[in-house]
Amino acid sequence: MSCCHCGCNEEHNHSHNEHNLMILRLILGAILFISVLFIKNNYIFILSYAILGYDVVWSALKNFKNIFNESFLMTIATFGAFILGEFPEACAVMLFYQIGEFLSDYAADKSKKSIGELIDLRSDTASVLTENGFVTKASENVKVGDIIRALPGEKVALDGIISKGEGFFDTKSLTGESVPKKFSEGDTVLSGFVCCNSVVEITVTKEYSNSTASKILELINDEKQSNSEKFITKFARVYTPIVVILALLIAFLPLIFGGDYRVWFYRAILFLVVSCPCALVVSIPLSFFAGLGCASLNGILIKGAFALERAAKIKNFAFDKTGTLTDGFFAVREIKSDSCTKEELLKYAAYCEFYSSHPIAKAIKSHYGKDIDESLISEYAEVSGKGISAYVNSHKVMLGSADFLGIDDAEKGAVYISIDGNFAGSILVADKLKDEAKSAVSSLKKRGISAFILTGDSAENTKPIAEELNIPFFASLLPADKVGKLNELKRSGITAFAGDGINDAPVLSNADVGISMGNVGSDAAIEASDIVLTSDNLEKLPKLSQISKKTMRIVKENIVLSISVKVAVMLFGALGLASIWLAVFADVGVLILAVLNALRAFLD
Repeated sequence: MSCCHCGCNEEHNHSHNEHNLMILRLILGAILFISVLFIKNNYIFILSYAILGYDVVWSALKNFKNIFNESFLMTIATFGAFILGEFPEACAVMLFYQIGEFLSDYAADKSKKSIGELIDLRSDTASVLTENGFVTKASENVKVGDIIRALPGEKVALDGIISKGEGFFDTKSLTGESVPKKFSEGDTVLSGFVCCNSVVEITVTKEYSNSTASKILELINDEKQSNSEKFITKFARVYTPIVVILALLIAFLPLIFGGDYRVWFYRAILFLVVSCPCALVVSIPLSFFAGLGCASLNGILIKGAFALERAAKIKNFAFDKTGTLTDGFFAVREIKSDSCTKEELLKYAAYCEFYSSHPIAKAIKSHYGKDIDESLISEYAEVSGKGISAYVNSHKVMLGSADFLGIDDAEKGAVYISIDGNFAGSILVADKLKDEAKSAVSSLKKRGISAFILTGDSAENTKPIAEELNIPFFASLLPADKVGKLNELKRSGITAFAGDGINDAPVLSNADVGISMGNVGSDAAIEASDIVLTSDNLEKLPKLSQISKKTMRIVKENIVLSISVKVAVMLFGALGLASIWLAVFADVGVLILAVLNALRAFLD
């Protein structure tokens, strides 16, 4: 089963070649530029400029219909410097501009590579069992019910259940867990898991387009533009023609008021050099991309800049209960034994529950974990909704609710047991609060974010969870009720909702920021959400807040830095108080500073 993606490899090789070519151009152009400062030969300046800037000039000519762009500004500014005889300045502008562009492209490639490593989940082919043995097929042609095989080192191509074999799987691409996890027959494995040490056969449960890997990749690629990016786009569209017109006015001022034409033409060229909005245009999207990359490496998959921007402004956090704040499944949480050992009590309970398919019965039998000798069970009788009685190894065992055993002080979720007419103890089977839930909610509160529970479960089941977390709750809510309550919360500020079930899809899509659990979450919930926590770890939520706020702070810093420095130097240039070297710094220097600042968003 191949894990290769030819298109991706070609794209990577193409990008790598362009990267190496640009390094060569920068080195050669810089050597010529530095050497000619001592030799004083203008032809070498022109050669240096041609090596450094041919692609910029070609871009300006090629996009002549859309003339007001960055390449156009750089071209006319540097050509103007040549006309003025300022050969070193023209080369310096192009050299530093290309260095800034190289840094921004390099940073973007690094971010893409990091995200790509995280979401390179899908395998385009699968080894499928046929009448002629295992045959390699395109993953998209594999059907539900087909049996596929995963060899050591291969990715699981589609979601399914292990039908033969067992072994360890590397799940970090989806869950972030660094330690491989063991899966046996009957366990569900997801596309994107890597088989580590054995051969397993898997019965496919989801088609390729509905597999976990495909859904997550669709989630990553479905991106909305942030308000900040919209601002930059609109700003550049209006800004570019304005500065070109102002530069023309500055250049032709001598025709109106008199004066040295060369001086005013120089000022106009300087004005154009400064005016290039490359620091804004490059650094803002890069800041968002770096933030998205940082989030991805932390197991937080965000649809795009729009969701990241919203996440930085969250004021309220509403949680579903079951599967989000809690484990989402019944398990034995506590065993209390009065007249026998806990091991004996659990054994009697497991034998008594042998024929039952109730979730509580399954939890007790799973916790017992040993083979049950059916020959030891006799006179089995079940009283619907109350309990079970049976003889286990000649001892009469009764198991069930407090009412069934005549106990007054009942504990929610407890199964009570008597042996030979004597009360023996109880087993607590419950859906437990996730280990990290308390600390995650506490961290959100410290960040000034209010937390709530919106659940369809009863108030009786929800109250202990809410009290342990010390947050308000709204229980017994139908999906429409959840949406209504969420809309009430939205009136007080940006509201996020975290959920996992198919019933949470409506409220996830209506939330300002919808967050789903990627591991236990339903397809509908994942599709309706803006953000997916790949490992279902709630501690990722404070991390999301931290990363998003840091990213937005960097975006604002870059906007202020770029605009303030440029406006100041443009004004000085128009008044004749700035040299072209200061203009170079204002253009390229600010770009480099903004790019380096943007890269901070990538740092955890």
